[in-house]
Amino acid sequence: MSEQQQTQSRRARLREQTSAEIKAIALKLMAGGGPDAISLRAIAREMGMTAGAIYSYFPTRDDLITTLIGDVYSSAVQAAESARDSVSESDPGARIMAWAGAMRAWALANPEGFRLIYGDPVPGYQPPEDGPGKAAELRACTGLVGLVAAAWPSACTQHPADHYEWADFDPGLVAHVREDFAALPPMALAVTLRVWGRMHGLMALEIYGHLRTLIHDPATVYRDEMRDLIASLGLTC
Repeated sequence: MSEQQQTQSRRARLREQTSAEIKAIALKLMAGGGPDAISLRAIAREMGMTAGAIYSYFPTRDDLITTLIGDVYSSAVQAAESARDSVSESDPGARIMAWAGAMRAWALANPEGFRLIYGDPVPGYQPPEDGPGKAAELRACTGLVGLVAAAWPSACTQHPADHYEWADFDPGLVAHVREDFAALPPMALAVTLRVWGRMHGLMALEIYGHLRTLIHDPATVYRDEMRDLIASLGLTC
């Protein structure tokens, strides 16, 4: 490697490290003061940078938030996918449990990230239509639909297929689901949304501090809820 290439590589690493520090401080500010606390100037002050310098990394606050949401959401989905893929495809109930457990573990380790993508909206922020957060959200939805699709041979007997039509759902989501899971009926997508809601409901209560005052170990309630969810799909785990 030439000296010029080494210099460029070193600059790229430093830029990547600085960008990661900016995002970490943004989450820390959010943890202390809510979404309103995310400010490029505040981050620059904490890092000892000039405003002009930090703008060379993220021209606007919304650019930072868009990148942050994409990173955080992708991290969550990757954790869930890795846990799911560690379980045999022949055991769909256990794969659902693995996905749910990994999402809860990720949320507990990254509460600010969970709030950013599932909870507290950032005032004035409008996500771009084709931003990385949208891609990660679609990836998460596809993963959940895949879990329901694997369970559908038994789940369909628990959920009559005549309650929903494709027109009841977002057209973009429908197009994606029908391309990847052509055999699924509209009811399966409704079941997916219900699965998502049950996975995230208790998780959100825990992240926002509501369960710890009521039960010493929220994990037991979450685990029982997931077992009941899996049973509602005609599966065991």
